[in-house]
Amino acid sequence: MDETKGLSRRALCAGCAVWGGGIGAFFHRAAAEDLAEDEKAPQVGDRLVYLGTERNGQIIRAEDLPLGGPQVQAYPQSPGGVTRDGSRLNLLAVLRLDPASLGGETAQRAAGGAVAYSAVCTHQSCPVNAWSEEKKMMVCSCHGSTYDPRHGAVVVFGPAPRPLPALPLRLGAGGVLEVAGPFTDQVGGEQM
Repeated sequence: MDETKGLSRRALCAGCAVWGGGIGAFFHRAAAEDLAEDEKAPQVGDRLVYLGTERNGQIIRAEDLPLGGPQVQAYPQSPGGVTRDGSRLNLLAVLRLDPASLGGETAQRAAGGAVAYSAVCTHQSCPVNAWSEEKKMMVCSCHGSTYDPRHGAVVVFGPAPRPLPALPLRLGAGGVLEVAGPFTDQVGGEQM
């Protein structure tokens, strides 16, 4: 083995690791700054709209959601009709549960049994877009972190280090789901 090639390969690998970590930190900062901009972050009074279904872009009413899950993906939309989809950190998981099954803080943030959480996993920012019918819980499609939506989306399985941030809701006119406050915690994972 040529020693200079081995050294170059190691140096290249080390350089890539440093560069990769730096680029990850850059995107993490950029994503956090993205969400901090008022015109992109969910605002009190925003309505929730469906994403990725035959109802894409339509306003979500609590009664339209199937009781007991699964979650639907959604984005907040301003009262003026601008969907806040400029940041993937605004992606939401919304579902309707039996109000009697909700834990204390979860019940306080719910509207008509509907709850909303960030759909960005707290592990590595993958989408939380799968559903465990057996457990009635939300699942990250990358590494299987499983979150209990009845109790603040706490992690019950997997590598995620913390619960999904909740987005408090209220019922607007006609049962429309509206944002009632900011996310309860920082959105996104350890590595963005």
